[in-house]
This record gives sequence, structure tokens and C-alpha cells, in this order.
Amino acid sequence: MDEARAREVLAAAALPADAPLLALGENAVFADAELVVKVGRAAPELLERARRELRIAHWLEESGVPAVRAAEPKARLVDGHPVTLWHRLPDAVRPAEPADLAPLLRRVHTLDSPSFDLPRRELLGGVERWLRLAGDAVDPEDADYLRERRDGFAAAAAALTPHLPPGPIHGDALPRNVHVGPDGPVLVDLETFSADLREHDLVVLALSRDRYGLDPDTYDAFTRAYGWDVREWDGCAVLRGARETASCAWVAQHAPGNPKALAEFRRRVASLRDGDATVRWYPF
Repeated sequence: MDEARAREVLAAAALPADAPLLALGENAVFADAELVVKVGRAAPELLERARRELRIAHWLEESGVPAVRAAEPKARLVDGHPVTLWHRLPDAVRPAEPADLAPLLRRVHTLDSPSFDLPRRELLGGVERWLRLAGDAVDPEDADYLRERRDGFAAAAAALTPHLPPGPIHGDALPRNVHVGPDGPVLVDLETFSADLREHDLVVLALSRDRYGLDPDTYDAFTRAYGWDVREWDGCAVLRGARETASCAWVAQHAPGNPKALAEFRRRVASLRDGDATVRWYPF
């Protein structure tokens, strides 16, 4: 879905088709003075995901968790595209830091399961699709290596004994999914909420520290604010390995026609083959 198509959907929904575009990715996100509108791709499963995200927003509001709030209780289906409306947050007072994320995760991790079903965190579920999209752009031996890692880590993850009680998680616990407004940090992007090991939410920043250059002092501030460092858990290496495998496969889908993505894919796979956890990974 490109911006032009998303604006056609806005017009068909009787929403301002000239609203500024904030983001274009899994959704096209537009905003005016009071509302944010998310337009999803025309895929049947995305309507149910949009409906679930609205239920999650209502549940978090009832639970007192600071998070983005829905402006309409139901998702619209417009020309096959799910459309959801949200209250626009006040302008950010500063960028979010990992220490802003930690207390929000602590609150989410104390919640009981909602009255509706949350999916499992299928961290490795997209690997096959991403490798198929990569096609001949990546070495078939590298693709098979990632498939073997996927199968191995999926089995290992299923056998883990968690340190924290399983339950609701955010699922994509990064500072980019926190907005720091005048009243403090709030969670945004609720699409990945799941019911699974709470450690999933914590391994994200541990991997950011080790692979993506997150400052160790900043990571330590996060663990102090949360109250525990997931790296102390015996299962951390398993969830980290699963996440690294998924991250490599995700990059692979961009390799056709993108030399920087192909080079980064090769860097990542080589570091996994070598067992070198110190190799820095980069965006492309």
C-alpha cells in the first residue's frame, strides 16, 4: 500500500484526505489537530488485528496503564482496508529513553489476562515468508541455516522455564513505542500485545545493548527502573537467539534490489555462524 492508495481510503471514509502523513509502514498513519488515523493494508487478517488493538486500548484504559486511547470503539472496513481512529497525543517534550519504557512494562507485567484472547508472541513466525521474499538474492545455504536455527530455537523456547509469571506483554518493547508527553510516558503501537513469557519484553533491550550499540549505562538505567536484568536468567540466550534469527530473516526480505540490506544480511549471518556475539549490527 502506498500513500496515494491510503489517501483514497481516507477520502472514502469521509476523513480528511489531505491530513499530514506521519508514517508509512505496516500501516499508513495520518494526523490532524485532534485525531490520528491508521489505515491498514487490504488483508483479511488485519481487520481482526485492528479490532484486537482497539480492545487492548480499552482494556489498558480500564487498567490504568498510560497508553494511546481510541477515538472510536470499532474498526472501520473501507474498501477492504481496516481503519482505526485514535486521540492524538500532545507533542512530545523529549525523546523516549529505555528508562521511560521500564515502568510501563512493569505495569503491563502485573496485569492479569483480559477477557478476550491475546495471541502468542510468534517471534519466529515470519521467518519462512521473509526468506521466500528474499528469493535468489541470498545464498541458499544461509537461508537453510536460518531455517535450522528457527526450528532449533522454537523447540528450545517452548521448553523454557520462565523467571517471571507469563501473561500479557507489549511484544515490541522499544523506546520508539513510548511517547513522552507533558504528563509523562505512554505506550503506543499496541498491535503486538501478546500473552507469553514476560522475558520477551526484556530481551529486546538486552539485544539492543549487545548488537545495536545501546549504551551500557542506558541499559543499566533500564534494568534499575524495571528491577531485574533478564541477562541473569538462564533462558536469556534462547530468546536472544530466536530474536537474532528473526532479525536476520527480516533483513533478507529487503535484499533483492537493496545492496545495503544484502550486505547487512551477510554480516549478521556470518556473525551467527562464527558464534561472535560482539559483532555490531546496523540499520540499512
